[in-house]
Amino acid sequence: MDKISSDIKQPRIPVEINDIQVNFCKNPLCQNYGVPASTESQVKLHKSQKDCYKLSSGSRKPVTKLICKSCNELFPVKSNQGIWDELQRIEEYLKETPEVSCPDNSCKNNLISIKLGKEFYQSFGKTKSGSSRYRCKSCKKTFSVKQSTTGQKQPHKNNLIFKLLMNKSPLRRICEVADVGMATVYAKIDFLHKQCMTFVSEREQRLIKSNIKRLYVIVDRQEYIVNWTRREDKRNIKLSAIGSADNETGYVFQMNLNYDPCISPIEIEENALSVNDYNAQYAYRKHARFWLNGDYKESVKNSRSKKTNGSSLSADISATYKDAISRDDIEESEALYQVQKLPQNGMQIHSEYTMYGHFFFIHKLFSGVEKIRFFLDQDSGMRATCLTAFHNEIKNRSCDAFYVRITKDLTVDEKRRTLNDSRNYFSDQQKEHPDLSKNKIKLKIIKDRLENMQEIGNWKDKWLLHPFPNMSEPEKAICYLTDYGDYNVVILNRTHNLK
Repeated sequence: MDKISSDIKQPRIPVEINDIQVNFCKNPLCQNYGVPASTESQVKLHKSQKDCYKLSSGSRKPVTKLICKSCNELFPVKSNQGIWDELQRIEEYLKETPEVSCPDNSCKNNLISIKLGKEFYQSFGKTKSGSSRYRCKSCKKTFSVKQSTTGQKQPHKNNLIFKLLMNKSPLRRICEVADVGMATVYAKIDFLHKQCMTFVSEREQRLIKSNIKRLYVIVDRQEYIVNWTRREDKRNIKLSAIGSADNETGYVFQMNLNYDPCISPIEIEENALSVNDYNAQYAYRKHARFWLNGDYKESVKNSRSKKTNGSSLSADISATYKDAISRDDIEESEALYQVQKLPQNGMQIHSEYTMYGHFFFIHKLFSGVEKIRFFLDQDSGMRATCLTAFHNEIKNRSCDAFYVRITKDLTVDEKRRTLNDSRNYFSDQQKEHPDLSKNKIKLKIIKDRLENMQEIGNWKDKWLLHPFPNMSEPEKAICYLTDYGDYNVVILNRTHNLK
């Protein structure tokens, strides 16, 4: 029987799982950055033996928090097991398919691949469905090996259907153009997805082993609304995905959705009740990464109206900081409202656990990269998960992280006005400094902005307003999250040119 989560004597913080321990200060300038809190109770220890953290006074609430004694950073405690489980889900596609060999466990060729050839196996024709058949030379038994297109009744239409899907054709139009039924289209989607993941797996296995001098990686989140399916219940399902892309090539390394289709919500709910997960603090739950029904009800009860945009980019940035501070869990920016619901099939995952899994996975992908620069949307959960997974690289200065914030809701007239103001200012600078080239004037303007950076938010993050806007990005600001005092104008100039 499963043990009762709330009855087990828990460690002070969750124990490390497979080298994953995320419960430490997230402030890169703090001496405790990357130094985990102790799992042992600190109550009876002498002052000299205590670690550099203390549990917050609100630790009896479902969200357990730690306070760094050095910099007073307050952060939520997370389940290392939940993060490990999410990482395993995300990297599942990278696991190599076992080599095909004789299926007889008692045969000496059982673990010898058919790729080793005629010494161990001989070709033995094909099955009616087209699968290759082999005979083991040791035990004389025959077995078949399915080909990638086995079971495809109309494989010649795969290419056409794939192109139609990539061009966002409606499913009914695909049926008409390809002259197939809807059941065939769904079967083709499953087959094509499997083939694509096999292709990506082979490419990204090579990425892990390759040596890359420098990567500029843009990270953002995307929300997906799944429409209601029954007239009696018109609530939507809102999922979110986090994606990372190479700025120079546009290659998307990962796009991870906070949804696991392979998990039964009924079984998880029953197990959560049997182990008394609801009475345990979030970080100590067996099913910490999943949205349980009780979590959904609590979110609806505590839901607040969404923040409105400020009158300027600086006001928007400040409002985002205030919204983060107001949450019980600063790393969880996801909230469900009464007009939304959880999936009936599969389970929705708390978005911060998907973000942790995402960054730990791309940390594995980038193991051969010498220098990485991340450009993140202004999201407290994204900041925490990035600075956690790459804390060793940040400390040894082989990784930097920036917030980049862009105003997206300006009218065309407002965009033009902003662009004209920038051009006029640049023109005035040219008149004042006729001996300087255009590039040197740009660097001078950035230097001036560096000396007058604006401190915004409780952490007094310094933001640099972009001095050279365009119509697609009329207002942009950047904040250096890993500022050790070694940034320069050249770095920030290149950063401002990122899209």
